Amino acid sequence: MKLLKLFFLLFAFAFVNKATAQQDKFVNHGPQLTATMIQGSIFAKDAKGNLLLYTVVRGEPAHLLAFNVKTKALVLDVPLPKSDGAWDLAQSTDGMLYVPGAGGKLFSHKPGTKTITDLGNALPNETYLWNLTAGKNGEVFGATYPGCRVFRYHPKDGFTDLANGPLVAGENYVRSLAFDAKRNVLYAGVGSHAHLIAINLTTKEKKEILPAKYQDREFVYGLEIVKGTDGQDRLLALLTAGQTTLVYNLATQKVEQEVVDMDMKAVGTDVKKSLLYYTSKGNLKRVDASKNFNTATTLATNLAAATAFYNDNAGNIYVLNVKGNLLHYQTSNKKIQSTALKIPAQPIPINAIMYGPDKKVWTGGYLAGGHATFDPATNKNTKYAGLDQTEGMAFMGNKIYYGIYPKGKFYTYEVSQPWNIAKNNPELIFEEKDQSRSFAVHPLPELQKVYFGTVPEYGKLGGVLAMYDEANKKHTSFGEVLAKQSVVSLASKGDVLILGGSISGGLGVKPTLKEAELMFWDLKTNQSITKLVPVSGAAAITCLINGPDGNIWGIADGHLFILDVAQQKVLSVQKLYDYPPFGSHIWRSAFLAIHPSGDIYGTDNGKLFKINPSTKKVVFLAENAGLMVMDPSGKIYFKRGTELWSYTP
Repeated sequence: MKLLKLFFLLFAFAFVNKATAQQDKFVNHGPQLTATMIQGSIFAKDAKGNLLLYTVVRGEPAHLLAFNVKTKALVLDVPLPKSDGAWDLAQSTDGMLYVPGAGGKLFSHKPGTKTITDLGNALPNETYLWNLTAGKNGEVFGATYPGCRVFRYHPKDGFTDLANGPLVAGENYVRSLAFDAKRNVLYAGVGSHAHLIAINLTTKEKKEILPAKYQDREFVYGLEIVKGTDGQDRLLALLTAGQTTLVYNLATQKVEQEVVDMDMKAVGTDVKKSLLYYTSKGNLKRVDASKNFNTATTLATNLAAATAFYNDNAGNIYVLNVKGNLLHYQTSNKKIQSTALKIPAQPIPINAIMYGPDKKVWTGGYLAGGHATFDPATNKNTKYAGLDQTEGMAFMGNKIYYGIYPKGKFYTYEVSQPWNIAKNNPELIFEEKDQSRSFAVHPLPELQKVYFGTVPEYGKLGGVLAMYDEANKKHTSFGEVLAKQSVVSLASKGDVLILGGSISGGLGVKPTLKEAELMFWDLKTNQSITKLVPVSGAAAITCLINGPDGNIWGIADGHLFILDVAQQKVLSVQKLYDYPPFGSHIWRSAFLAIHPSGDIYGTDNGKLFKINPSTKKVVFLAENAGLMVMDPSGKIYFKRGTELWSYTP
């Protein structure tokens, strides 16, 4: 009996150790990046008359914050469930504060209290809420994506689709709103092909009021209604791309002025004197909206763009800027005080992963930007601030190359030197006109060149192939080599570069093609050799690698294809797993890497998997896994939201 008991004890011990070893393969290294990026902001009074400043700090989840303007103390910090941010806040005429949340939800909050209320989804299938604006009698209006809709919410009536469908057919975004109480008209700015729609709330009539000469812009991105000393109201409409604000006279229904460099995140008004306060290139200005904006008075300089204004009509102007500073301007003595609010940093999602030349795992942050490294040798996390959202990165020698959103910017960082934005390390090496993002970054050390594939700006089709010559510091753009497609993946073999396309362009435009193409590119002549469709009907080729058999392996919509570069033909196509139907766009999805064991590991569609290189059989290893990189030892790193995870096969 003693021997039998000993046997069972040893068996149990071995089983527990084996199970522990299995679990230990996955390690959570925690959130890598944090930020204090604020978005929707507003000044509001509570029931006791205290002036509060509300703002939303991005994160997973985002948090709704409130500061007492007098004491500067943080008096509210509540998470917004499953939301990573909120672009706007609005206070209705009955004093209720409204906050847009994840998945098209709307929250309400009574200023001065400690709770928020989930009001549910505004409209079916609308996944994002942009601008909010208060109407009359306690109602609030909201702008949505991707259905280009406007909703009305009232506590008694619930949600209503104001226009009973898209505001403009074929568009995805209603990006801005302004309510004209005098005329009972709601103005809505649309993108990513600019429209400005006036909705008569009495008759329900819709009317386009943006002059044709401005309809080649991307968005009507911001709207505000202000008064002039002549008694006439103006609608300020910010147009992108670029930063032009139209001054539209609501009485004459004509555009009176074009104002450049006006920050339109928020404006302030002096109701008694009919004066407008705003920031321009970070400078605080005041103007009579009925006069030329060139006559504006500069009140203070170098304050950063305003994101909320409040005028107490007693000579005090309060401003929250995008850096989280609360500014108090006193009109009596023209003095300004600045207080840096203590905004609690929140973890933000990982948007890019790379194993660097410094033997560290680099990550880039979503929307708020920034970078961080994880050192496997010390488990130390180090943060690097200063760059916007990275879509793709790779290294050549001691330099890391970044494709940065927005505006198609490309940077390089010399890792042997300190990270110092002021001293151009990282350094902006070029910008690609009319392009937005670069997921595909492919270095060729033997040529001392780096190739980039891009996704175009909002509302446009057709990315470009670009090249940076490190030897002579020269940038070359080869233009739209894959017609009406973005270039989202790159690989090379010998003197041939292989480009993977996506039928998607920038957000807000529908594809004109049905399937993605692949191109062979001659690296000696920098010209196209030929192109083909590797997987019939696939929307995007999101991964290309040098395979274990000497051929190029790629993934398109859940299908593995093997490509013979010399013969310029597809050798085989095999479905690996089910892939969701095409939605609004697809730029990035699959990642593959060859393990030292010979097995191939990858992530796609939220799963970590292993492929047998001989049988092509797929084994799924984990859920909720995105992006992927492998270090030289074969350890795999991937992301789960804000967290960096590793898996050791």
